[in-house]
Amino acid sequence: MTLRIALVGAGSVARRHVGVLHGLGGARAVSVTDAHRPAAEALAAELDVPCFTDPGQALDAVDADAVYVCVPPFAHGPAELAALERGKALFVEKPVGLGLDVVERIGRRVEETGVVTGTGYHWRCLDTAVLARELLAEAPPLLANGYWLDKRPPVPWWGRTDRSGGQVVEQLTHVLDTARFLLGEAVEVYAAGVRGTPDGTGPDDGDVDDATAATVRFRSGAVATLAATSALAVKHRAALHTVSRGLVLELAEDGLTAFWPAERTKHAPAEDPRVAVDREFLEAVRGEREATRVPYGEALRTHRLACAIAQSARTGQAVALEELG
Repeated sequence: MTLRIALVGAGSVARRHVGVLHGLGGARAVSVTDAHRPAAEALAAELDVPCFTDPGQALDAVDADAVYVCVPPFAHGPAELAALERGKALFVEKPVGLGLDVVERIGRRVEETGVVTGTGYHWRCLDTAVLARELLAEAPPLLANGYWLDKRPPVPWWGRTDRSGGQVVEQLTHVLDTARFLLGEAVEVYAAGVRGTPDGTGPDDGDVDDATAATVRFRSGAVATLAATSALAVKHRAALHTVSRGLVLELAEDGLTAFWPAERTKHAPAEDPRVAVDREFLEAVRGEREATRVPYGEALRTHRLACAIAQSARTGQAVALEELG
């Protein structure tokens, strides 16, 4: 069975997904939709499929089994709702939205329709993340430290919080999702952000903080510090460390290191998680697996945590997660 994929978004992320899907076999793109028609036309021409600027029109014109939504944070909503109205399986890249209003609405519709969903939180597809969780089941974590130390992406919308949501929502969200996977649900956050440097220099475009630090308390009793910066010239590192009695773990996209009192072990991923996340979505759509690792409802909970940190950094007040649910 070859699944027909309606692609919404024609940027680099969409191109990566379509390359993976075609490489896996058993799936092919049948349409490309992008609000920027030249981008849609360019990718559609490469794939030899029709192009559109409206997702509803695309789904009415070309039969599809599933919809891939690969758009910037501010553009989420129309494509997801169009897919859900037509009962299509739905894959949504992270972050799943800008704020909470549209995302919560989509989450309710996902529950009502019961369609298969998947999201772009591919870190959970790491077998090393699964191993970390197994190790922590034997040595419950007390403390975690996560970070995303990077440059500012070269797209004009990224520096505006009303377009990207800020670095916590757009980038650190992978680490937040991994923290939820390993430590459980967060219950309260307090965060602070800074823009510019003490001498007053810094980017003069947009309003995104150059650095953010957050303290998060989890229902399990564990506490975490989470940090992000976009002030570097190149990406340095993104990872999550956990501390248990007698065990320290460092998990990143490229592997897991476990530090025991008398030894250190390293584990490399068995499969590229960016491939695994697409493969598992296709399997779920075909009915070969019950669900994806991070269906939309699970991604929504991670997005609530990101929005809580962003809200706390903006207001200077602690935020309880139950206030956002």
